[in-house]
Amino acid sequence: MQKYDVIFIVTLSVRMKKCPFCSIDIKIEHHFAENDYLCQQKELIMNRQPQLMDVSRMRDILTPHLSQIREHVFMNSELTMIRGDHTVFSLLMRQRPPFTINDHRLGIIMSGEVEININLQDRHLKSGTLVYFGPGTIIHPKRLSPDLRIFGMGLFSNFPMPFAQGQMPSAFNGQVRDFQLLVSEEDIAIARHILDTIWQTVHVTDNYHRPTVTALVAAQMHHYDQLFHRQSDQLASSRSREQSIFDRFLQLVTQHCAEHHQIGYYADRMCLTERYLSTVIRKTSGTTAKDWIDRALITRIKIELRHTDKPAAQIADEMHFANPSFFSKYFRRLTGMTPGEYKSIS
Repeated sequence: MQKYDVIFIVTLSVRMKKCPFCSIDIKIEHHFAENDYLCQQKELIMNRQPQLMDVSRMRDILTPHLSQIREHVFMNSELTMIRGDHTVFSLLMRQRPPFTINDHRLGIIMSGEVEININLQDRHLKSGTLVYFGPGTIIHPKRLSPDLRIFGMGLFSNFPMPFAQGQMPSAFNGQVRDFQLLVSEEDIAIARHILDTIWQTVHVTDNYHRPTVTALVAAQMHHYDQLFHRQSDQLASSRSREQSIFDRFLQLVTQHCAEHHQIGYYADRMCLTERYLSTVIRKTSGTTAKDWIDRALITRIKIELRHTDKPAAQIADEMHFANPSFFSKYFRRLTGMTPGEYKSIS
């Protein structure tokens, strides 16, 4: 088996252990729950192409099973809601994740737990967690517990957002691509009450009152926004400076990797020297800043190759490569195949 570095994040403690598959020393780090990750982790994240899980794709997956899940799913061209049924998530898991989305999705984990990779970071989410995924998020569910129940909604790209230009709550305006909040029972109850009201409203009639629904969506987004900022303030007071730098770096990379491929850009944005930023990223995550940039960029390129008809030359230009030849060599060096070969097997 080929050997790979093992990447961990959100570290609480560290120990060393022999990998049972290849006998190399691997670093085991503890975060939300203890997990022993094996040396295949990097290969899985880098080489499996994300699928676009938009409204049309979800409709294709769920429609054949509507008789089984009708009581738990609502979907039209603007909005989808899923109320608790594990069957829906089992159907999505059969589609071979990872997935990428182009819309806003908000939910509550009502029971159970899920192990998931979100935008290159491993998470262990459990009951009592509010979840948000924004446009451009890449999601790779790894394990769903049998008792997993989620109540949530997806606001598709043509949903009439209830905010004037520039008035979107800051947690949803694109500066943050995803967040997960473990909150109190009272905060969960408020979010659940708003979702229940939306669910009842859209089921009153086929032609539901849209202004009521958009107002309720606005209330839910404001609720999430104030909880997000409350938790962010609490984390900022307890988190180490190095972890804060790493979190900010990864956020910038997921947003700007298509336009900016060099660490210098991110160092400038963070008012740090390249050397200091490189040292902090290596120390905090166990890998280099350039490797994080390459991971994010390769993932974006794969999405373009798989889900659009753009020729490689156009993607190279849009991703700010000097020329198509350099683009092809870069892609081949990191994936083992040319863009054309990758597109043909996708």
